[in-house]
Formats: sequence, structure tokens, C-alpha cells
Amino acid sequence: MARGVSLLTYAITRLLLALPMLLILLTVLFLVLRVLPGDPVLALWGGRPPSQDIIEDARRELGLDLPIWQQYWNYMSGVFQGDLGTSIGIQYRGNPVWGEIAERLPATIEIAIGSMLVASFVGVVTGVVAGAKRDTWVDVTIRIWGTVIWVIPIFWLGLIFQLIFSIWLGWLPPHGRWSGSDFPNPVTGMYSVDSIIEGNFDHLVKAIRHLLLPSVTLGLVLSGFFTKTVRANMLQTVRADYSDAARARGVPERQVVYRHAFRNALVPVVTVLGLQFAILFAGAVLTERTFSIEGIGTLLLQSITSKDMTMIQGVVVVYAAIIVAISLVIDIIGAMIDPRIRL
Repeated sequence: MARGVSLLTYAITRLLLALPMLLILLTVLFLVLRVLPGDPVLALWGGRPPSQDIIEDARRELGLDLPIWQQYWNYMSGVFQGDLGTSIGIQYRGNPVWGEIAERLPATIEIAIGSMLVASFVGVVTGVVAGAKRDTWVDVTIRIWGTVIWVIPIFWLGLIFQLIFSIWLGWLPPHGRWSGSDFPNPVTGMYSVDSIIEGNFDHLVKAIRHLLLPSVTLGLVLSGFFTKTVRANMLQTVRADYSDAARARGVPERQVVYRHAFRNALVPVVTVLGLQFAILFAGAVLTERTFSIEGIGTLLLQSITSKDMTMIQGVVVVYAAIIVAISLVIDIIGAMIDPRIRL
């Protein structure tokens, strides 16, 4: 029987494979932004520059007059040194790109984590129940729920929640993020986490009240996909040989489902959870827009509108790095749960 590699060796191997993936993503981003229609230099003056000399000076200052290979070298060397450049858009012109991203990234991460908690809980619970109650009215109801909630537009569901829980009932803030003005020196910029670090329950309640609607909106939409995935894996493991062997030994059906079948269904589910967590950052764009939250999704939309090429590059670079990092972590977690992956 083949002997698997150690977890450390497997992690190092996956890390080395992740670096070329990141390099390819950055290269594609660089090329796409230079073939898309629209001139970022002309956008600085709303398409009506004062003179041709000023245009040429701006191109020279931004390095756009250099050969494409040299632009690529400057771009890649800057990224790997942590320098994402300076904004050239109307709204953030002259500001460091990383500074603008770092200011808004905690809001997006907070929404993504909150949404993932909602999606994981709802999706895993409903998927397990549907798999254990196959072809019953419970299973049919959950399958319909998973299909309907998965295809509902995020912005529409967000507006409905705002109308019900903010306007009609007045339970939750309709939009925006808690300013966190009571945090003179935030540690993480994620106010719910900072409240826990501070040990202040009142601050935690304020942070969660503002976070609840956007997280539930995005999390519920994503939970539909989790429900279907968990159910499909549960149907396989419930009828697997080891489940039948457990029943033959007299193990109660409840233990067969929740101890044997569910545990073995976790490996593909964990992989899907990780990949969907990365997709959450894309979904956060619509969520931030719907709830007027200043995250990097909103920053990306504003940058696209103003043709701020350096800011677009910076935001997408951060997105790419997050996706690669999450993929690496999920690979390692999968290898910890199921050592067969390392064979």
C-alpha cells in the first residue's frame, strides 16, 4: 500500500503550486486591463483633456509610455514588494492604493465571515436532514428551498429584508456600517472582533446589529448551494458499505447518519465551503452596494466607473491573493480530515 507524505510536506507542496497560480492570475489581470476599451489618462479629465502635452506628461508620469514588457515588470515587482501603486481616478487621485484597500478590507472580510457562518449553518443542517429523510415531504421541502433561495437575486432579497426588518419592524439598521467611533485604536478594523478583544458587550451588539442584515442576505443565498451539495454527499455516505456495516452491528440509525455518514461526507463539503467562501467576496460587491457599506466591493465599482486602472489592479490583486490563500488552507484542512488525499 502506498505511503502518504506528511502533512507538512503536503502543505509546502501546495504552497509551491499556489505561487504559479497567483502569478498567472496577476498576468491575466495585467493584460486584460490593457486591452479593455477606454483610456485611463483621458478619464482623468472626464474625456476632455486640456492639451496633448498634458496627456503625454500624464502618460509619462504613470509609466504608460513605457514598453509593455517594462510596464509588466514594474507592475509585478511592485505587487511582490507590497506596492500597489497610486490611484489615478477622480475620487481617490494621488492616494496610495493599498491605503484605500486596507481601510475598507475589514468591512468586506467581516461580511464574508458572517455570511459564511450563516450559509454553513443553514446549508449543512438542511442538507443533512434532507439526506437522512430522503424522498419524504421534509426532503422535498428542503430541496425546493435550496433551489429557490439559490436563484434569488442578492440585491432583491436585501431590499426585502430592509423593508421588513428595518422599515416595518424597526429591529435593525437599514443600511451602512457601524462607524466604530468608540474604537480610537481598532486592532483589526472588524468591529465585531474588536468588541470581543475589548470585552465590551455593548459595542459587540452594535456591530452585530449592523452586520446582521447583509450577512444573512448573502449567507441565505449561498446556503441553497450548500444544501444541495451536502444532501448529495449524504445520500452517498448513508448507503455506503461502512454505514451498512454499522447497521449490521446494531448501531442506531441516528448514530449511523450523524456519526458515520456525516463525518465521511465532510471532506468534499469542506472543499466546497472553502471555494464558496472565496466567491463570497464577489457576492459582497452586490451586498455592499445594497446596504451602502464602504467595502472593497464598493471601491471596485467606483474604480471601474472612473477608469481608475491602478485601483482596479490593486483590488483584483487582493481578491486573487485571498482566493489563492483560501484554496491553500482548504487543501490543508482536507488533508487533515482525510489522510488519503496525501497518498
